[in-house]
Amino acid sequence: MLRELGQRLREARLRRRFTVTQVAERAGVSRPTLNKVEQGDAAVTLGTYLRVLSALGLERTLDLVAADDPVGRRLQDAELSVPRRSTKRKSAVPAPSSSTDVSSHDESKDEPGEST
Repeated sequence: MLRELGQRLREARLRRRFTVTQVAERAGVSRPTLNKVEQGDAAVTLGTYLRVLSALGLERTLDLVAADDPVGRRLQDAELSVPRRSTKRKSAVPAPSSSTDVSSHDESKDEPGEST
């Protein structure tokens, strides 16, 4: 796909009789980068492709990208439900035990005169 886009951009440049240097300067990229664009190199950023399109006066064609989306329209018309992610369940953590041993009651700490 990128290879075909690069080829079309090269052909658009040649039809306009622009040199690689002219388009590279207008797009704000180096000549080697423009060569990579025209070869359809996937390592080149999308922004660079967009700047080249703009330098060639083709930025309006971007409005056509995904403008006609027949599959999306059919899905929308069918009102297919979108699967929802389940919420994460919190694992039940047992509360710390607060049992005190009643048998270990220290009588020496009782106030004088009290008996248990």
